[in-house]
Order: sequence, then structure tokens, then C-alpha cells
Amino acid sequence: MAAERVDVVVVGLGPAGASAARSAAARGCRVVAVDRRLRAGYPVQCAELVPGLVGQDVAAFAPAVRQPVQRMLTRVEDGTADERAPFPGFMIDRARFDRQLVDAARAAGAECRFAQPVTAVDACGRVVLAGGGVLEGAVVIGADGPRSRVGRALGAVNRELVYARQYTVPLRAASDATDIFLSAEITGGYGWLFPRGSHAHLGVGVTAGARARLGALLAALHAELRRDGRVGRRSHNLTGGTIPVGGRLPPQGCLGERLVLLAGDAAGLVNPVSGAGIHAAVVSGGLAGSAAADRLEGHCVAGDDYAEEIADLFGRALDHALMRRRQLWRQPRPSRAALRTGWIAYPAYWTAAADPATA
Repeated sequence: MAAERVDVVVVGLGPAGASAARSAAARGCRVVAVDRRLRAGYPVQCAELVPGLVGQDVAAFAPAVRQPVQRMLTRVEDGTADERAPFPGFMIDRARFDRQLVDAARAAGAECRFAQPVTAVDACGRVVLAGGGVLEGAVVIGADGPRSRVGRALGAVNRELVYARQYTVPLRAASDATDIFLSAEITGGYGWLFPRGSHAHLGVGVTAGARARLGALLAALHAELRRDGRVGRRSHNLTGGTIPVGGRLPPQGCLGERLVLLAGDAAGLVNPVSGAGIHAAVVSGGLAGSAAADRLEGHCVAGDDYAEEIADLFGRALDHALMRRRQLWRQPRPSRAALRTGWIAYPAYWTAAADPATA
């Protein structure tokens, strides 16, 4: 089958891919973006919390905001919850948010195709689809998540993953706080209760070695919150997913003569401690689309400029989080003090000296 030639091929239509497609198309590029899912935003594999620092990005898609949150309550082991206030953010309707981003990409002129799984990205950067079609772009943008096929073709692979499981439960009383549960038993991750009006997302994330205990850990946390009178018994919308926690990957490279850029989870742009990544996905996707347009306009170092901008925007925070994560989980059973030092709501997370052995 003859290849379809375009200016920019985007693989993945989550927040990073849709933002990339919109940005490149707005600059006049012919963009084709593909996604294996049947429609934008589904299935939802996200806790749907966006930290307050990205309120300006969420404000552009105000209909997707479900409720604001003002505080964070962190419980270490079975201790009393420690309050951090203000600790603002937003709970969003992730499916609606994704749809709006895709609609914006289409309005800018990008062609967004769903039910188009990618089976391979070859050594020349051609994108091979499950139906036998082939896409060739002068620039390829990989926004296809933590197990990115585009990234794998470049040799940029997320090797440290957290496995998460979550379902939705009824709240007994309205809440304006995110609840975090830290324990040495929740290896490499944490538990959460994030409010969404009358209901909340209840979830747990752990490293691969503890994956077999995910169900039991989530059930135990649910039972504890029921005994406390905070949530109801029924649960629905069971979902799961993987979160890259190994830090940043090189976000640009070449396959043959094609410039290849990575954005969002595919580039490891997820906080290795909190797992937050929506903001970085939207921003990096927009920058990747602009870099693709720059390259097509003859700016030969557009990929290098993109990599530098990503490092400037996200490097310090993500590298610090990775250092904290490795300090914490190199211990077979972290103490309460260590768990606090390893979590974003405590001053020690930001101020404790780096350990050279784990940096």
C-alpha cells in the first residue's frame, strides 16, 4: 500500500497529542493524528486532578472542570491527617477535557482519526497502521503514552512504571480536599481519595513488584474509609493504568531523515512522586507542534530548541521528584519520617539535602 504523505504525523490523541496537532495545524501544517481508541477521552484512565498551578490552562476549557479543591490531607500510615492549605487544584471531567482538545485540533485544521492502532514505527520513521496503511510525515510526534511505540523506535523507553487501580465511590459528605494515604505497604506509590461532587475517585498505585497486591490494598483502603463513615459501600467505574515514574526521556531524535519529538507521558514528563502529568502533556504537546512547524519552515535545530525548552520548563521539578523517589524507595520499609520527606505536601520534601548516592 502506498504511504500517505503529510507534514506532521501525531501518534496519540490524549492531551499531549491533541495539543500538538492543534499547534502544528494552526501554523499551516497538514497534520494527521491517529489514536487506537474508538473515541476521544475513553476509556478514562486518570484520577482527573489538575494542580492549581495550571489553572490558567484549565480555565480555557472551563466546562470540563467538575469542582475545585482547596486543601490536601495526608495521612502517614494510620496517623492523623496532616493538612496543607491552601493546596489548590481542580477535578476535571477528563473525557470531556480530551474531547474539547480534539475539537480544538480539528478546528485548527488537523485531521484526527480514531480506531487507528499503530503496529510499528520503522527505522525510517514511517508509521504503520493496523489496517495496513502507512503514514509518512516530515515530522513525527509521539504522544502515545508511557509505552510509546514512537519512543521505543527512538530507544527512549519508560522503564520504571507504577501500576494503578481506581474506582468511584459515593461520598458521605461534600469535600474540598484531596486525601493522600502514605504507607510502606503501598510500595512505590500511594493511595488517594479525590472528590468529584457527590462521589470520589478512590485508588492505589504501586510498583511492578507489588502489582499482585493492588486489589487487596484498594479493598483495604475502601473498607477503612467506610468504617470512618466517609464513603459508601458501592463502587463503580473500575479502571487501571500505568504511570511512568523514571523521569524525563530525551524528547527528540531522528529516524532516518525525519525529526521525531516525544511529548507528555511518552517523554516521561510525569512527576515521579505525585504522578501528575496533565499539565506537562498539554504544554509539551503545544511546544512539540510548534517545533514541528519550525522545522518545516526551515529551522534545522527546532528539535534541539524543543528539548531545551522542555528541560527549562520541567527539568528542575521532575529531576528533584525523581531524586526524592529514589531516596525513599531504596529503603525496604520506609519510616514515617522518610515517607514525609518523600511527599510533596511536606516542607522536608522541598528542603532536605540531596543524597549524592541517589541523585
